[in-house]
Amino acid sequence: MFEAENIRDWRLQDVVDEDGKKLGKLEAVYVDTSTDDPVFASVVEGGGLRRRRLTFVPLRDAVVGPRWLKVRYPKRAVRGALEIGTDDELLAEQEPELFRHYGLDYDSGPDGVRRLARR
Repeated sequence: MFEAENIRDWRLQDVVDEDGKKLGKLEAVYVDTSTDDPVFASVVEGGGLRRRRLTFVPLRDAVVGPRWLKVRYPKRAVRGALEIGTDDELLAEQEPELFRHYGLDYDSGPDGVRRLARR
């Protein structure tokens, strides 16, 4: 696994799926609030005539390369994930849906504290 502070250096670099298909640009890293480990990336999609939005993809087993970040999820799985506007924020109530989409276990933090924090 890579350190969250290192992956932030890749902001605005291409994010590609397991087959090398471009998903968008890395916008931010979301870390686990209890461990500070990177868990999800938000990816800017769209541009030009398409509306711009953020979608989320897990960082587990992600690989960094020259000018790209490769995630282990296919483009079709990412396209169906939770999206928010580029000026919006991920709400605590949306976190379980995001984890469920990728088949990941979701446990809120102690006393129901949110699980993800944007870095």
